[in-house]
Amino acid sequence: MASSSVFKSTSSHPHIKRSWWKESTVYQIYPASFKDSNGDGWGDIPGIISKLDYIKSLGVDIVWLSPILKSPQQDMGYDISNYEDVDPLYGNMADHDALIKGLHDRGMKYVLDLVVNHSSDQHPWFKQSRSSKDNPFRDWYIWRPAKYDEDGNRVPPNNWESAFSGSVWEWDEHTQEYYMHIFATGQPDLNWENPKVVDAVHKIIRFWLDRGVDGFRMDVINFISKEPGLPDGKITKPGFLQSGVEHFACGPRLHEFLQGIGKILREYDAFSVGEMPGVHDTREILKGVGQDRGELAMAFNFDIVDIDHAPGSKWLPREFTLPKLKTIVHKWQTFMLENGGWNAIYMENHDQSRTISRYCSDDPKYRTKCAKLLASHLALQSGTLFVYQGQEWAQKNMPKDWDLSHYRDIEVINHWKTILRDHPDDKALQQQAKDQYWLIGRDNARTPIQWNDSDRYAGWTTKDPARPPWMDIHPDYATWNAEAAVKDPNSAFHYWRKLLALRKSEKDTLVYGRFEMLDIEHDDVCAYVRNSDDGRRALVIGNWKEKEVSWAVPKAYADMLKREHILPDFKNYSEETQISTDGGKTTITLKPFETIVAIG
Repeated sequence: MASSSVFKSTSSHPHIKRSWWKESTVYQIYPASFKDSNGDGWGDIPGIISKLDYIKSLGVDIVWLSPILKSPQQDMGYDISNYEDVDPLYGNMADHDALIKGLHDRGMKYVLDLVVNHSSDQHPWFKQSRSSKDNPFRDWYIWRPAKYDEDGNRVPPNNWESAFSGSVWEWDEHTQEYYMHIFATGQPDLNWENPKVVDAVHKIIRFWLDRGVDGFRMDVINFISKEPGLPDGKITKPGFLQSGVEHFACGPRLHEFLQGIGKILREYDAFSVGEMPGVHDTREILKGVGQDRGELAMAFNFDIVDIDHAPGSKWLPREFTLPKLKTIVHKWQTFMLENGGWNAIYMENHDQSRTISRYCSDDPKYRTKCAKLLASHLALQSGTLFVYQGQEWAQKNMPKDWDLSHYRDIEVINHWKTILRDHPDDKALQQQAKDQYWLIGRDNARTPIQWNDSDRYAGWTTKDPARPPWMDIHPDYATWNAEAAVKDPNSAFHYWRKLLALRKSEKDTLVYGRFEMLDIEHDDVCAYVRNSDDGRRALVIGNWKEKEVSWAVPKAYADMLKREHILPDFKNYSEETQISTDGGKTTITLKPFETIVAIG
């Protein structure tokens, strides 16, 4: 499109209170896949400790670990059976203490994954709860009697569908009632309406803060309050089961519960980020992260990661377009800055696929260029930045030719079983599902980290281990690995390292400055401007297509493209960028996936 209109915010943002965590970058580790120190095929805490200098060299400030507490691992640790001990797969409490010390000695902070919407069904609380209807722990979880249809058949208490296929209700033969599990059957939801549950969670939080943890990432924290009466979900598709998310995302007591947690966190000046799926209302999220609300510091929203699949099912494709992405980025950047909230900015994590494959190109000739394009796009927005392991050296999705035997994720496995059960002869639908598993499936983020090319396991584990890695190593490790990226000054790793340093040196502009999205309807170019109160500006431009694209630069920002303003460290081509001015109109011609950054 030829349009080059400026999509501006309508007012200047209020004074944003400055905090250490707003200026920080978080590095997320998926422990099972990070580094195996003992050859058992499972990543562990000593393995993480062995790579702390590598993490520090990237320039991050905080390290967040996905769950490492005791768990039967039905959902990779997001089913906790003991909230005050480390799972032996990862090590022990002494290892955990050593990790905290190692991070603190290097000037980094540590964030623990807090999973308190649900526990494991192996937790002593739930074992007590299901032992009898009159057990003191019965009301620690959500139990309901069966309903019966007109033919006398037993049916679940409502029509809510589990995130991992099937009903959210599981029948317990022993006590003749159903218990709720929004996720897997082994992840029963805690009943936050019971004050004893709230008190127990508060004690868990204090236990870890007193042990040296600097804060928490809070798993699906906006699900902890359900609508009273647990009414049926609205009908949006054929069949009995419906989403029901409108009745358990941001329920009526959510903010009361978050304020209780926030009060403890403020005592310790602790970090907090909440995962908040199923909600797209800016005002609702602002209630949780507003700087004067006393709840969370920031929240993950799902608008961007939901952009390329159908509403209600991530396994039904929807076209990704750049204007959609720009609309979402503009929405959250301007809203939070204008209303005293704060963003958690991310595009990859343990639940998302690799952005190079998902939104860009993982062709070897473009892979590093795309990694740098995506890095500039993300890292120069306002908010606390999250980088996921492997993202810093351009990791891509699993090979397309891997069959389903390579997949380990319960979400994919359960969905595939449902497809085979309900559509055994529909080969087109089956292929569509497989395509989506590769494009956005969680396993794409969970392949073991490729540290080097020293052996068949990419330096991830000890040589000739008793067990192979829990998940297969990506076969491109001989060329694409962390060691090679560190040695190559032109790699995505060093680009990320310089970006994180730039965020710190230009924090008035890049962390706290205002945001303007340019030419929001352009199909190929994403460009935005950051403005500080003292007049300093940053211009970020990227071509998201595998073709040369010319773009008319808005007149107000044409002067930013003078040679002295363009930062050579943040170009992803060695050749000069083509910029021309004719009759007062400035045009930039960008090579495939080219990005530039200008500050002045």
